[in-house]
Amino acid sequence: MVPKLHAKKEEAEDWLMSYADMITLLLAFFVMIIASSHFDPVRYEQLQGGMAKDIGHSEKSQPMQQLKTEMAAAMRGIKVDETQVSIGTDDRGLVLDLDAGTFFDPASAKLKDEFLPALAKIAAMLDSDKYSAFQIEVQGHTDDQPVSTPQFPSNWELSATRATVVVRKLIEDGLNPTRLGAVGYADTHPRVANRDINNNPLPINQSINRRVSIHIFPR
Repeated sequence: MVPKLHAKKEEAEDWLMSYADMITLLLAFFVMIIASSHFDPVRYEQLQGGMAKDIGHSEKSQPMQQLKTEMAAAMRGIKVDETQVSIGTDDRGLVLDLDAGTFFDPASAKLKDEFLPALAKIAAMLDSDKYSAFQIEVQGHTDDQPVSTPQFPSNWELSATRATVVVRKLIEDGLNPTRLGAVGYADTHPRVANRDINNNPLPINQSINRRVSIHIFPR
Protein backbone atom coordinates (compact mmCIF):
# COMPACT_ATOMS: atom_id res chain seq x y z
CA MET A 1 0.00 0.00 0.00
CA VAL A 2 2.87 2.40 0.62
CA PRO A 3 3.98 2.56 -3.05
CA LYS A 4 0.42 3.48 -4.13
CA LEU A 5 0.24 6.38 -1.66
CA HIS A 6 3.64 7.56 -2.83
CA ALA A 7 2.49 7.52 -6.46
CA LYS A 8 -0.63 9.54 -5.64
CA LYS A 9 1.48 12.13 -3.84
CA GLU A 10 3.77 12.46 -6.87
CA GLU A 11 0.76 12.91 -9.18
CA ALA A 12 -0.58 15.73 -6.99
CA GLU A 13 2.81 17.42 -6.94
CA ASP A 14 3.13 17.12 -10.73
CA TRP A 15 -0.26 18.83 -11.18
CA LEU A 16 0.71 21.69 -8.88
CA MET A 17 4.02 22.19 -10.66
CA SER A 18 2.29 22.28 -14.05
CA TYR A 19 -0.25 24.81 -12.78
CA ALA A 20 2.50 27.01 -11.29
CA ASP A 21 4.45 26.87 -14.57
CA MET A 22 1.36 27.94 -16.51
CA ILE A 23 0.75 30.92 -14.20
CA THR A 24 4.40 31.97 -14.45
CA LEU A 25 4.31 31.83 -18.25
CA LEU A 26 1.10 33.84 -18.38
CA LEU A 27 2.49 36.52 -16.10
CA ALA A 28 5.72 36.71 -18.13
CA PHE A 29 3.68 37.04 -21.32
CA PHE A 30 1.63 39.95 -20.02
CA VAL A 31 4.68 41.67 -18.55
CA MET A 32 6.36 41.45 -21.95
CA ILE A 33 3.32 42.95 -23.68
CA ILE A 34 3.08 45.82 -21.20
CA ALA A 35 6.82 46.54 -21.31
CA SER A 36 6.88 46.73 -25.11
CA SER A 37 3.86 48.98 -25.55
CA HIS A 38 2.22 52.09 -24.17
CA PHE A 39 0.87 51.28 -20.75
CA ASP A 40 -2.90 51.66 -20.68
CA PRO A 41 -4.09 51.29 -17.07
CA VAL A 42 -7.70 50.75 -18.07
CA ARG A 43 -6.74 47.97 -20.48
CA TYR A 44 -4.41 46.47 -17.86
CA GLU A 45 -7.26 46.48 -15.36
CA GLN A 46 -9.46 44.65 -17.87
CA LEU A 47 -6.77 42.01 -18.50
CA GLN A 48 -6.18 41.61 -14.79
CA GLY A 49 -9.89 41.17 -14.16
CA GLY A 50 -10.16 38.64 -16.98
CA MET A 51 -7.27 36.60 -15.61
CA ALA A 52 -8.76 36.61 -12.13
CA LYS A 53 -12.07 35.37 -13.51
CA ASP A 54 -10.67 32.73 -15.87
CA ILE A 55 -7.90 31.36 -13.66
CA GLY A 56 -9.10 32.04 -10.15
CA HIS A 57 -12.84 31.93 -10.86
CA SER A 58 -13.29 35.20 -8.98
CA GLU A 59 -14.55 38.65 -9.92
CA LYS A 60 -12.02 41.52 -9.63
CA SER A 61 -13.14 45.13 -9.21
CA GLN A 62 -12.34 47.40 -12.17
CA PRO A 63 -12.91 50.95 -10.84
CA MET A 64 -11.03 52.73 -13.63
CA GLN A 65 -13.05 51.03 -16.35
CA GLN A 66 -16.26 51.71 -14.40
CA LEU A 67 -15.30 55.38 -14.02
CA LYS A 68 -14.53 55.72 -17.73
CA THR A 69 -17.89 54.21 -18.66
CA GLU A 70 -19.86 56.27 -16.13
CA MET A 71 -18.06 59.48 -17.08
CA ALA A 72 -18.88 59.02 -20.76
CA ALA A 73 -22.53 58.32 -19.92
CA ALA A 74 -22.71 61.36 -17.64
CA MET A 75 -21.38 63.68 -20.35
CA ARG A 76 -23.93 62.35 -22.83
CA GLY A 77 -26.63 62.79 -20.22
CA ILE A 78 -26.02 66.54 -19.96
CA LYS A 79 -25.58 66.86 -23.76
CA VAL A 80 -21.84 67.53 -23.77
CA ASP A 81 -20.46 65.95 -26.95
CA GLU A 82 -17.03 64.53 -27.81
CA THR A 83 -15.86 67.76 -29.45
CA GLN A 84 -16.26 69.48 -26.06
CA VAL A 85 -15.12 66.72 -23.69
CA SER A 86 -13.11 63.60 -24.67
CA ILE A 87 -12.09 60.66 -22.43
CA GLY A 88 -8.75 58.92 -22.90
CA THR A 89 -5.93 57.40 -20.83
CA ASP A 90 -2.27 57.98 -20.09
CA ASP A 91 0.30 55.94 -18.17
CA ARG A 92 -1.26 56.97 -14.85
CA GLY A 93 -4.99 56.68 -15.42
CA LEU A 94 -7.90 58.46 -17.10
CA VAL A 95 -7.61 61.80 -18.90
CA LEU A 96 -10.64 64.00 -19.44
CA ASP A 97 -9.89 66.80 -21.93
CA LEU A 98 -12.12 69.89 -21.76
CA ASP A 99 -12.06 72.01 -24.89
CA ALA A 100 -10.87 75.44 -23.74
CA GLY A 101 -12.67 77.16 -26.60
CA THR A 102 -15.93 75.65 -25.35
CA PHE A 103 -15.50 76.16 -21.61
CA PHE A 104 -13.75 79.58 -21.71
CA ASP A 105 -13.86 82.74 -23.80
CA PRO A 106 -10.64 83.53 -25.74
CA ALA A 107 -7.84 84.84 -23.48
CA SER A 108 -10.17 84.43 -20.49
CA ALA A 109 -10.18 82.18 -17.43
CA LYS A 110 -13.87 82.61 -16.62
CA LEU A 111 -15.88 79.43 -17.00
CA LYS A 112 -18.96 79.75 -19.18
CA ASP A 113 -22.12 79.31 -17.11
CA GLU A 114 -23.68 76.75 -19.45
CA PHE A 115 -20.88 74.27 -18.79
CA LEU A 116 -20.83 74.51 -15.00
CA PRO A 117 -23.23 71.52 -14.74
CA ALA A 118 -20.66 69.36 -16.51
CA LEU A 119 -18.06 70.07 -13.83
CA ALA A 120 -20.65 69.56 -11.10
CA LYS A 121 -21.43 66.13 -12.57
CA ILE A 122 -17.73 65.23 -12.67
CA ALA A 123 -17.26 66.33 -9.06
CA ALA A 124 -20.30 64.36 -7.84
CA MET A 125 -19.05 61.22 -9.54
CA LEU A 126 -15.50 61.51 -8.20
CA ASP A 127 -16.82 62.24 -4.72
CA SER A 128 -18.54 58.86 -4.45
CA ASP A 129 -17.05 56.28 -2.10
CA LYS A 130 -15.98 53.87 -4.85
CA TYR A 131 -13.73 56.53 -6.42
CA SER A 132 -12.43 58.04 -3.18
CA ALA A 133 -8.98 56.46 -3.74
CA PHE A 134 -8.38 58.51 -6.89
CA GLN A 135 -6.30 61.68 -7.09
CA ILE A 136 -7.19 64.48 -9.53
CA GLU A 137 -4.68 66.75 -11.27
CA VAL A 138 -6.00 69.56 -13.48
CA GLN A 139 -3.65 70.77 -16.22
CA GLY A 140 -4.04 73.93 -18.28
CA HIS A 141 -2.75 73.96 -21.87
CA THR A 142 -2.71 76.61 -24.60
CA ASP A 143 -1.67 76.81 -28.24
CA ASP A 144 1.46 78.67 -29.32
CA GLN A 145 -0.23 81.99 -30.08
CA PRO A 146 1.22 84.58 -27.65
CA VAL A 147 -1.06 86.20 -25.08
CA SER A 148 -0.27 89.56 -23.48
CA THR A 149 -2.88 91.22 -21.30
CA PRO A 150 -2.67 92.93 -17.90
CA GLN A 151 -4.23 89.83 -16.31
CA PHE A 152 -2.30 87.27 -18.37
CA PRO A 153 1.15 88.48 -19.46
CA SER A 154 1.77 85.11 -21.16
CA ASN A 155 0.27 81.71 -21.81
CA TRP A 156 1.83 80.47 -18.57
CA GLU A 157 -0.45 82.63 -16.46
CA LEU A 158 -3.48 81.86 -18.65
CA SER A 159 -3.02 78.09 -18.53
CA ALA A 160 -2.30 78.02 -14.79
CA THR A 161 -5.29 80.23 -13.98
CA ARG A 162 -7.67 78.12 -16.07
CA ALA A 163 -6.50 74.98 -14.26
CA THR A 164 -6.90 76.68 -10.88
CA VAL A 165 -10.40 77.91 -11.76
CA VAL A 166 -11.49 74.36 -12.60
CA VAL A 167 -9.99 73.06 -9.34
CA ARG A 168 -11.82 75.72 -7.34
CA LYS A 169 -15.10 74.79 -9.05
CA LEU A 170 -14.58 71.10 -8.24
CA ILE A 171 -13.94 72.03 -4.60
CA GLU A 172 -17.10 74.18 -4.54
CA ASP A 173 -18.98 71.16 -5.87
CA GLY A 174 -17.82 69.00 -2.98
CA LEU A 175 -14.44 67.42 -3.77
CA ASN A 176 -11.87 67.22 -0.97
CA PRO A 177 -9.05 69.74 -1.70
CA THR A 178 -6.42 67.22 -0.57
CA ARG A 179 -7.24 65.10 -3.63
CA LEU A 180 -6.70 67.98 -6.08
CA GLY A 181 -3.83 69.75 -7.77
CA ALA A 182 -3.49 72.36 -10.53
CA VAL A 183 -0.66 73.08 -12.96
CA GLY A 184 -0.22 75.24 -16.07
CA TYR A 185 1.90 74.09 -19.02
CA ALA A 186 1.27 76.95 -21.49
CA ASP A 187 2.09 75.56 -24.98
CA THR A 188 4.81 73.13 -23.90
CA HIS A 189 2.69 69.94 -24.00
CA PRO A 190 0.74 70.05 -27.29
CA ARG A 191 -1.29 67.04 -28.33
CA VAL A 192 -0.63 67.79 -32.00
CA ALA A 193 1.67 70.15 -33.92
CA ASN A 194 0.62 73.79 -33.76
CA ARG A 195 2.33 74.60 -37.07
CA ASP A 196 3.24 72.91 -40.35
CA ILE A 197 6.78 72.35 -41.64
CA ASN A 198 6.81 75.90 -43.06
CA ASN A 199 5.86 77.35 -39.64
CA ASN A 200 2.36 78.27 -40.77
CA PRO A 201 -0.27 77.97 -38.01
CA LEU A 202 -2.68 75.05 -38.15
CA PRO A 203 -5.93 76.44 -36.67
CA ILE A 204 -7.61 73.07 -36.15
CA ASN A 205 -4.57 71.68 -34.36
CA GLN A 206 -4.26 74.81 -32.26
CA SER A 207 -7.87 74.43 -31.13
CA ILE A 208 -7.12 70.82 -30.09
CA ASN A 209 -4.16 72.00 -28.02
CA ARG A 210 -6.21 74.64 -26.18
CA ARG A 211 -7.59 72.49 -23.41
CA VAL A 212 -7.88 71.81 -19.70
CA SER A 213 -7.03 68.19 -18.90
CA ILE A 214 -8.38 66.45 -15.82
CA HIS A 215 -6.07 63.55 -14.92
CA ILE A 216 -7.62 60.93 -12.65
CA PHE A 217 -5.33 58.28 -11.19
CA PRO A 218 -5.02 55.99 -8.13
CA ARG A 219 -3.35 57.50 -5.06
